[in-house]
Amino acid sequence: MSGVTQLATAAQAAARRLGNTSTRQRDRALLAMAHALISSQDDILAANAKDMEAAKAKNTAASLLDRLELNPARLKGMSEALKALAMLPDPVGEVVTGHRLPNGISLTAVRVPLGVVAIIYEARPNVTADAAGLCIKTGNAVILRGGSLAIESCLSLARVLAKAVEGAGLPADCIQAIESTEHAAVDELMGLHGLIDVLIPRGGAGLIKSVVENAKVPVIETGVGNCHVYVHKDADPKMARDIVINAKCQRPGVCNAAETLLIDDEIHDKVLPPILKALEENGVTVYADDKARALGSITRIQAASEDDWHAEYLDLKIAVKVVADIDEALAHIAKYGTKHSEAIVTEDYQASRRFVDEVDAAAVYVNASTRFTDGGEYGLGAEIGISTQKLHARGPMGLAALTSTKWIGLGSGQIRE
Repeated sequence: MSGVTQLATAAQAAARRLGNTSTRQRDRALLAMAHALISSQDDILAANAKDMEAAKAKNTAASLLDRLELNPARLKGMSEALKALAMLPDPVGEVVTGHRLPNGISLTAVRVPLGVVAIIYEARPNVTADAAGLCIKTGNAVILRGGSLAIESCLSLARVLAKAVEGAGLPADCIQAIESTEHAAVDELMGLHGLIDVLIPRGGAGLIKSVVENAKVPVIETGVGNCHVYVHKDADPKMARDIVINAKCQRPGVCNAAETLLIDDEIHDKVLPPILKALEENGVTVYADDKARALGSITRIQAASEDDWHAEYLDLKIAVKVVADIDEALAHIAKYGTKHSEAIVTEDYQASRRFVDEVDAAAVYVNASTRFTDGGEYGLGAEIGISTQKLHARGPMGLAALTSTKWIGLGSGQIRE
């Protein structure tokens, strides 16, 4: 039995025991995990420093370095997130629905843990704590496989968290981490049908596509985010500018950041120049169509190509297109969007309702930034990812998304005729 299979086998055994623990036991473990992140801060930051040094030597993009970096403030935030999880209601055991059959059998559908959850992610060490915390809260064992850029950070965090849950009395193998950065380890993990109950990839389009196409275990596809902000002809100009700047610039290296700005032709010559100037002032490079470029509003502007309409930049870059009307905006989003997060800015109620009804995305906003698509912002606590598919879970996946249901029938000797 190989190393990855051994981890999964141990995790499956731990999941059976973990599923029988009480809410109080699991919440106590979460608090122990939160404390361990702070008490082990020096070791974690030392491991992260190795990753940062290696990443900089590879000329890694600034947006990825931002995701990779840990510091005392970020560790405190991760610790506080675990504490917040401990305070949330436990979904396990919740009665989803129920009724009594004519023959007297009482049926209820209750939430139960999924079992063994595997997470494959890239240069995002915070995912280690978020995923482990969410899985412990919901009674799931977790197998963590961080990317090579963040491997030292992820392994350090996983060791600290696993030791904390074991000290709190939970099964020792309920938090596992794959140490190998070889592709063979991922291939093996994706093939462990019967040991892995669900696999969740978090990262770039290449990683997600590879997992979706090659996994033999159930997969929840998470968010490549080519997110759009559409400025309708009846938008408030200042609101439009503020939303675009926040959606693009507040944290450009995340999947809910806006990558494309669409604006109605009727207002583009008046409303777009202040937006372009604000983007330039924030260091954003604009890739625009001919009408936007003809305004001559900024110097950091280039001609957009077909690739730009598809792009998830994860950087201080944005594509800009002038559209004829809401019909063209909706058609553009349908063609190029990734079903993650889309926003319209408008004072026209009918336009907003049409946008909400017709856009096919996990999250749709009226007069608000796409940056709100986040488990913490939604009041779900930490998130395991943002699902862009429609089955099992969609949007930010909090605690409920890590459960399934079990039907329980209580009878008094009934037999089927």
